[in-house]
Parts: sequence; structure tokens; C-alpha cells
Amino acid sequence: MSEKTIFKKIIDKEIPAKIVYEDDLCLAFHDVNPQAPVHVLLIPKKEISSTSDIAPVDEPLIGHLFGVIRSLAEQLGIAADGYRVVSNCGLNACQTVPHLHFHILGGRGFGWPPG
Repeated sequence: MSEKTIFKKIIDKEIPAKIVYEDDLCLAFHDVNPQAPVHVLLIPKKEISSTSDIAPVDEPLIGHLFGVIRSLAEQLGIAADGYRVVSNCGLNACQTVPHLHFHILGGRGFGWPPG
């Protein structure tokens, strides 16, 4: 049996998190190491390792997640000025937790190109 990721432990309420949104499909919480004034992580409750592992059956879930992202940006006060959504995929992209997640960052300007 594989060990639970930190995100699965948060979903299961084994590790506390500052939750800003939760429904049957996903959970959003403040990042413990914020990279912007607003930095929230959105995770599906379904365990999907990364964007490379999204299957056609997951398309409704992914659509739901992006609807939640839009709503969270409004709720967090970053929608009007703009925000960044990031999903790292794999080691070269610095994915540190093998559970699909989206960083929602805002409250400051961002440069381009990123990284």
C-alpha cells in the first residue's frame, strides 16, 4: 500500500489546513509557503498524480476545478487585477507532491517568462 500524500492527509483531515473552499469534488486552502500575497492551492479529492495522468473520464472534474478557480479568484479579491494559475507537472517543473494541484496566485504583478 502506498503512503498517503500530504494532500490526501489534508483531504482526510489528518493534517490541518486553512481551508477557503470545499465541496464533494475538491478542496482549496492557503499555501503554507506563499509566493504571493494570495496563494491558494486547489486539489481534487480524487487522487490524480499530475496533469499527465488526467484521463478523459476526468474532464468534468477538471472543468469543475476551473469554475472553482474563477470563483475563488473573485472571493479572494484578485479577479479584477489578474491572477496566475500554475500546475507543475513532473520533476523538471518542480512538482513536489504527486497529487494534481493548482496554485492560484495574485495580489502582485508577475513577470514573464515565469521561472
